[in-house]
Amino acid sequence: MSESKHIVVTGGAGYVGAVLVPKLLNKGYKVTVIDLYLYGTNIFDSINDRSKLNQIKGDIRNQSLLKKALSGVDAVIHLACISNDPSYELDPNLGKSINFDAFAPLVEVSKKNKVKNFIYASSSSVYGIKSESEVTEDLPLQPLTDYSKYKAKCEEILIDKASDEFIVTVIRPSTVCGYSPRLRLDLTVNILTNHAINKGLITVFGGEQKRPNIHINDMTDLYLFLLEQPDNKINKKRYNVGYQNYKVKEIAEIVKTTLGGDIPIQTTPTNDNRSYHVSSKKIYDELGFKAKHKLEEAVLDLKKAFDLNKIPNSLDDPIYFNVKMMQKINMT
Repeated sequence: MSESKHIVVTGGAGYVGAVLVPKLLNKGYKVTVIDLYLYGTNIFDSINDRSKLNQIKGDIRNQSLLKKALSGVDAVIHLACISNDPSYELDPNLGKSINFDAFAPLVEVSKKNKVKNFIYASSSSVYGIKSESEVTEDLPLQPLTDYSKYKAKCEEILIDKASDEFIVTVIRPSTVCGYSPRLRLDLTVNILTNHAINKGLITVFGGEQKRPNIHINDMTDLYLFLLEQPDNKINKKRYNVGYQNYKVKEIAEIVKTTLGGDIPIQTTPTNDNRSYHVSSKKIYDELGFKAKHKLEEAVLDLKKAFDLNKIPNSLDDPIYFNVKMMQKINMT
């Protein structure tokens, strides 16, 4: 029964966590969030009943904090990281210390504290550039950047620590899209929607690169789904979760059509050549999980939030852009 389970979500005040945590609470779980809260401490203020929510403003590199926070915990959903390549490359040493150096100690502390389930958010970027028509989990990993290389290394560390008492699962999410109380406007669908609504112009960088996408509601529903699966079905498993594979220029057309009106699309060159068509067949075949939400819904959810003035200063405020926020923090 979820009522008795205690879930720790590292990075729980981030883009995905801000949608996941309320869903966990609604299911009856007790939830502890460990997060630096760089993007504000009011992420969960709209939750009426926070009696089962414990918020720890802290660093996952802090061993004593982890030992205390992970006592009596049933599952860890590890989302915390310096997310995306540009943010990582601003300060590679910081990125490595959070994304990689802190990982093995977190796994060790979890295992010593008898945490039953550990779910790790890796990334579909671990595949690099693939020519195959379908990128499946059995293809070799060819990460192109330090961000994705360390994601791949963390997968190996976690799988190696699995046992019958320590059930581990690796998820390789695609680019998430849609509205969140801790919104990111530096992700493909969200960028194009923001520009279409607030600039009246959609700028596409490159356009031929294929990008797998997943709606934030599907992404968060998956974590809840995994918490309810039998141990033997999910232990030592790695799953792709990226359902809508489109070229970036196709995403631009979807945004334009969904919003209506004659919004011009402008194409400019890019040096970002990452391109892959991710298959999510394995997780459906083995567990029966399938995405339910489309990109159009993400666009409309964002439009609704703009209409309600929930996203002020969306073109300029660093709070929506990981790189800009990290630059701001580094300057102060």
